[in-house]
Amino acid sequence: MIKAVAVDMDGTFLNRQNDYDRPRFDKVFAKMQEQGVRFIVASGNQYYQLRSFFKGYPDITYVSENGALVFDDQGLQQEQHFSKELAEKITTFLIEGDHDLEFVACGIKSSYMLTSASEIFKKFARIYSYELEEVESFDELPNDPIVKFALDVEVEKTYEIAEHLNDAFAGEITAVTSGHGSIDIIIPGVTKGRAIKRLLDEWGLESNQLASFGDANNDLEMLALTENSYAMKECSPEVLATAKHRAPSHDESGVLQVLEELLG
Repeated sequence: MIKAVAVDMDGTFLNRQNDYDRPRFDKVFAKMQEQGVRFIVASGNQYYQLRSFFKGYPDITYVSENGALVFDDQGLQQEQHFSKELAEKITTFLIEGDHDLEFVACGIKSSYMLTSASEIFKKFARIYSYELEEVESFDELPNDPIVKFALDVEVEKTYEIAEHLNDAFAGEITAVTSGHGSIDIIIPGVTKGRAIKRLLDEWGLESNQLASFGDANNDLEMLALTENSYAMKECSPEVLATAKHRAPSHDESGVLQVLEELLG
């Protein structure tokens, strides 16, 4: 029996309009609460952005920044961040490297980008980071532990740049693609799946009591956790190979369709 649900957001729970069928979710969420099913929002995005989608809903757990930070109604529950030395090293590489990369440095309290960043990139950054500050320089990092770096690159160069980053920082970072030209630089071993497994252990739940939904490669670990894993209709080949089941498109409320069936 399903006792927890974990959903990715972009390309999974949210439609192309960056929203979801709220009246339909009201009914599904009420049924989850009646049955004691926990709801986990698991995303590479910032906690403050994720929370904005669910104002007024209690008892939601947020696995943000690809598993580096976990929040619930009581506040921050799990946290992992880069060392200051490594964060400085990554920052220098991104600024001075061959690919001319623009990036957001994601902290616990806020995210940070250069004032000199292009307007196109600033627009991208503001979609995913509701707490966002512009800084004149990264010569000195903000007094806020950095948990992730987020890049937006040309779609056709996504995998090439991710591979380049992984080669340059072998063993120190993991660069993962999250679809549509987005690359996240995360701490090795810090994944949505690992954070969710800790939550399940804390709640006394078995992995197969979880239903998980995803579309991109930063969802692989949480999909691999359970037999009740669902690949969205539009997903990466790796997600298709990992998930045990298929869900309709995110533009057809695919997650909600499956949950209505699972919850009865």
